[in-house]
Amino acid sequence: MTISVVIPTLNEERSLPTTLARAAESGFDEVIVVDGGSMDRTREVVLAFAPAQGQSRQQSAISVQQSPPDVHPSALIPQHSAPSTVVLLTAPAGRAFQMNAGAAASRGQILLFLHADTLLPPDARSAIEKALEDPAYVGGRFDVRFERDSGLGRLIGCLINLRSRWTGIATGDQAIFVRRSVFERLGGFSDIPIMEDVDFTRCLKRIGPVAALRLQVVTSFRRWDACGPIRTIALMWVLRFLYWVGISPRTLRHLYGAVR
Repeated sequence: MTISVVIPTLNEERSLPTTLARAAESGFDEVIVVDGGSMDRTREVVLAFAPAQGQSRQQSAISVQQSPPDVHPSALIPQHSAPSTVVLLTAPAGRAFQMNAGAAASRGQILLFLHADTLLPPDARSAIEKALEDPAYVGGRFDVRFERDSGLGRLIGCLINLRSRWTGIATGDQAIFVRRSVFERLGGFSDIPIMEDVDFTRCLKRIGPVAALRLQVVTSFRRWDACGPIRTIALMWVLRFLYWVGISPRTLRHLYGAVR
């Protein structure tokens, strides 16, 4: 099976180099970064990979950045690796829109949606392939571990994994993957400012079983640090409750803060 990785970005110059290097060296067929108008060096980070492979691609409503980078790819990808094809696209900001744009530009039979601050395990590709050997499975997700893997960070990660396994619902930091045919059947991610991952996986599990991989991705603790762990937990539960009782995500975005 061919697998395309789609990474939505917005001002991710700090997190993206490591995330992109890991994804690019993991043997996926292509890695598509869809930038939502970053004002930092996010695009330069991606271009350190893409021009080295002679990549350019363009679609309607999506443009490809072609200015030369000032960071050499060798600074980001180990020289012994066989990096995936890396492509940079731009699209209007909003994770759902950006991920849909990346999926439309991709060529893989399987789509893996990855946050810019989340590291895949080295054997992510083989784990996905093994999970989807069973044609009954429509997609899946990984367990999550925070970069701060101790104390409250470890507890929160465990609770997220337990909740996801119990409900069948995944969030974007768990690296959701899906068969292209199923993604297209669902019409992609709903064009909503938040909860697009919850909405998508809720619809996904109605079509067929979703693989809950115990293999872990490692994600940033930055939002929890910025807002405080207890406050963030409370906010997330309030948002989910309001979403389940029918409050519009466009209303909820004001509680969540900046849309990424």
